[in-house]
Amino acid sequence: MRQFVIDDLSPMERDNIDSYLKRNLKQGPMIGLYWIVVPEGLLTDIQKEHTDCSPFYFGVEVEKDLVRFELLVRSNAHLHCDCIAHATAEQRQYVLDFLDTMLNEELIRS
Repeated sequence: MRQFVIDDLSPMERDNIDSYLKRNLKQGPMIGLYWIVVPEGLLTDIQKEHTDCSPFYFGVEVEKDLVRFELLVRSNAHLHCDCIAHATAEQRQYVLDFLDTMLNEELIRS
């Protein structure tokens, strides 16, 4: 899995990140799991065509001392489809910009 991981978080940093994600993202079906929805303008042609698979999102998982940002565009409706793919350069940059904003706003230095 392609992913971006921030580890060695203190308990306070982890709690700050979790709070930020709760305020800014849709929560997933399990505690510590969040979704970054991929904006319409960043979808690939096949993702735009597969309207029955939308919305598309990136998974974010908060664990004891780390946060993991997946770089796989997932479908909310299906587990296996041609529209599920690794992030394009633009999609990856969108995730990294979100991550940078979160770290700056929450003063995370890890």
